[in-house]
Amino acid sequence: MAWSTVAAAYPEVEPGVSFDAVLALSAEGERSRFRYGDSPQQFVELSVPGDATSPSPVVVFLHGGCWLNQFDIGHSRALATALNQAGYAVWNIEYRRLGDEGGGWPGSLQDVLAALGLLVEQQRQDLDLNRVALAGHSAGGHLALLAAARAPAGLAPRGVFGLAPITDLARYAEGEGSCNRAAARLIAGLPAAELAAANPVMHPAPTGTVLLYGTQDRIVPFEVPFLEPEALVALPAGHFDWIHPGTPAFARFLEELGEVLK
Repeated sequence: MAWSTVAAAYPEVEPGVSFDAVLALSAEGERSRFRYGDSPQQFVELSVPGDATSPSPVVVFLHGGCWLNQFDIGHSRALATALNQAGYAVWNIEYRRLGDEGGGWPGSLQDVLAALGLLVEQQRQDLDLNRVALAGHSAGGHLALLAAARAPAGLAPRGVFGLAPITDLARYAEGEGSCNRAAARLIAGLPAAELAAANPVMHPAPTGTVLLYGTQDRIVPFEVPFLEPEALVALPAGHFDWIHPGTPAFARFLEELGEVLK
């Protein structure tokens, strides 16, 4: 397939962008869809740099949205476009969420793992599977941290990037915000062993973990306990700055990504 050149531009903006500002961004370039299951939500969107002359490093991305099915892959497409512009292929995973049949725990993580397996099976010549990073925003960061430790054979991520990730699920579920309540719904009724399996803070940080938080984030505050990572980044940023390509926070994410994959 001949890939079109990505032409979208993302002017610089001040920190503290809204979710609506992210939704309003353009997302240009071609995306190919691959299915890893029969449910409508079980698919991946692959986009690659339009001007690539050699296999591209791959960013596997997991969008956030409090694990709720009202927030879908659409709000992560501008991020994927910007990553293409920076020279990365993006394996952008959609997955079943709370409100979808089979979504929640453990279905959402099972979907992510199936999508990772599909990436390995593709054996595409335009993707460099020796240079792969997992990244996820908010609830997607929670899933990325868990998935990295369970990656299928043939996939060894060089880095795992949590963008405002929810890392202590049990403690986060005690909060009063709408996303906190969704976390409580996610883990409701889980026996102790399953709760531990679902909670990243109960496990060693995957190799190459970098957690990036915004000190102005009111949805996943910087004060929320986190894993002991190889690196921790805190910037004056809001919750959605990490997925808006015009922000200083996104620029810092690109820098961290480049350290691992370039």
